[in-house]
Amino acid sequence: MTIERLRGLGSHLLLAVTALVCVFPIYWLFATSLRRPEDVTSLSPIPWPLSTANYLDAAHKVDIAGLIANTFFVAVLSAAGQLLIALLASYAFAVYTFPLQKLLYLAFVGVWLVPFQVTMLPNYLLLNQLGLINTLIGVVLPTLCSALAVLLLRQHMSAFPKELIAAARIDGRSSWSILWTVVVPNLRPALAALGIVLFINAWNEYFWPAVVLRQSNAVLQLGLRSFMGSEGDQWGPMMALAGLACLPVLLLYLVLQRHIVNAFVRSGLK
Repeated sequence: MTIERLRGLGSHLLLAVTALVCVFPIYWLFATSLRRPEDVTSLSPIPWPLSTANYLDAAHKVDIAGLIANTFFVAVLSAAGQLLIALLASYAFAVYTFPLQKLLYLAFVGVWLVPFQVTMLPNYLLLNQLGLINTLIGVVLPTLCSALAVLLLRQHMSAFPKELIAAARIDGRSSWSILWTVVVPNLRPALAALGIVLFINAWNEYFWPAVVLRQSNAVLQLGLRSFMGSEGDQWGPMMALAGLACLPVLLLYLVLQRHIVNAFVRSGLK
């Protein structure tokens, strides 16, 4: 066996071990959720006998369907808003030349570097004046603009062939038509990859919904705290609900997997 094949085998072995390390916490989550309530703290790697008691307890304690629907609403609206705003802003930065363009772009970079905790209090006061505290719209509204999304899409826009845009203008198409019929179809992999990242970030967010919704358990991440109390934590139902919270993200990735892989492949090509 040649040295090159040995190196390749070692690289694949390292990747396999890394993948197992990353997947194991997810496996343990589902394994714990499928144990009998009296076996929740068992260290056995295989849950046996299997039991759905934890899922039934979770369904009895909280409205799982309502939590998933509310969380899905927040995540989809937030991700869609961020994608739309980032698409329009990045198109303007990459295609047009206007006064203070570099300064405005640097402002987006600066906003990205500012922690969300710094703007949390002004956002909360604004939502309070608008009467949006304890509402799902109040959770979504301050997250509609993502500086990171603008920066990432702007890089893809800058690499887009300007000849195609010029040809479309010669054909008499408007800027709005060029964006949606020429640019967007060619950026589907990048948009899909960015969209799933934004969706996951919104789906997993805990701190901001906890601030806006106060004591309400309207989304999945806040619903998990229903199983935490002074008398002890109910690990079985908690793991069951956490496992259900993972499934929509997994399904979204499976649906958009091809676009995500294409985005990473194209990002490495010059």
